[in-house]
Amino acid sequence: MRLVPVRKLQEGMRIAKKIYSDEGIVLLADGVELTSSLIRRLIELDIGYIYVEDGLTEGIHIPEMLHEETRRSALQSIRKNFQSLSESSKITKGYLHLGKDFTKMMEAILCDVSSQEESMIFLMDMNTADHYLYKHSLNVCVYALVLGIANGYTEQQLIVLGLGALLHDIGKTQIPQRVLAKPQKLTDEEYKLMQAHAEIGYKILKDEPNIPLLAAHCAYQHHERLNGSGYPRGIKGNDIHEYAQWVALADSYDAMTSHRVYRPAMLPHQAIEVLYTGSGTLYDQKKLELFRDKVAIYPPGLTVKLSTGETAVVSRIHPNMPHRPVVRILGDAEGQSLHVPYEMDLAKKLSVIITDVDGSDAEPISLEH
Repeated sequence: MRLVPVRKLQEGMRIAKKIYSDEGIVLLADGVELTSSLIRRLIELDIGYIYVEDGLTEGIHIPEMLHEETRRSALQSIRKNFQSLSESSKITKGYLHLGKDFTKMMEAILCDVSSQEESMIFLMDMNTADHYLYKHSLNVCVYALVLGIANGYTEQQLIVLGLGALLHDIGKTQIPQRVLAKPQKLTDEEYKLMQAHAEIGYKILKDEPNIPLLAAHCAYQHHERLNGSGYPRGIKGNDIHEYAQWVALADSYDAMTSHRVYRPAMLPHQAIEVLYTGSGTLYDQKKLELFRDKVAIYPPGLTVKLSTGETAVVSRIHPNMPHRPVVRILGDAEGQSLHVPYEMDLAKKLSVIITDVDGSDAEPISLEH
């Protein structure tokens, strides 16, 4: 299978991986042939990329960070609880039962993530059409857990970090949808309203039974930055808890690599480049380096251009060298398709580099989104 931007889909292509709704319902099954109306529908659903069948890339395995049932159950629970909060005119502290619902879910998510032989950050849920806030919350949780495992946290520490990451944006349930979904630049008044979600999230979580106070502080601090330029309090350096610093990285990365109404998604290598512009000022350098080392910056199935002029598709990722994947050569330097594709391991062929990718038209964005 091959990863293709929705804007480059053509009639007659066949879907290689099921496309789900936020409730886990299959919207389009694998094997379905794309028509012009289906392609338009995918664009309307704000899906940036899908996997399509391709005989030349047969056998390329696309890793899943969560089991299908875990992902479906998690999204349903997030959706149910967040919708309930969105519809509440008054939040009764301590009676939301968030701890009961989300702690059990966190154990299942952690089990899936920690069971992987080599935990890596792969793009998640490109084939899920759902509310951005729900999907984003789950993605940030999974990414933060991968980082926490790599950092050597205990199981209990991972549960707290995971809960903080999962619920970091819960304050957005109290922000008007007209502001959350606005495709144009926010006014100063709207931006101030959006910024309030961090403190609102803290207030929702801090008195909740079975929600650790540190998880509430992840909601409070995930937009704070090392140099004090963040919000809501402008705190600096070590005053920002390390869990919140991990969540901040995962939050920014997922925001940039997700398709939004106001801009297309970046690919992983582009998002990492943007994050690195804030190394040592916005983000801790060592945390950023670990993050970089755990990201599959060239996802399997992605079409790439090599320094040799050849065209290839990423076939496999080396966990210890994610920037030097195995690629399947499909076209020569003159643009002619090969009758017999072959694989090249860039970890061994160090004279060859990836010079371009096929996928994103996203422009660099501010790290504050």
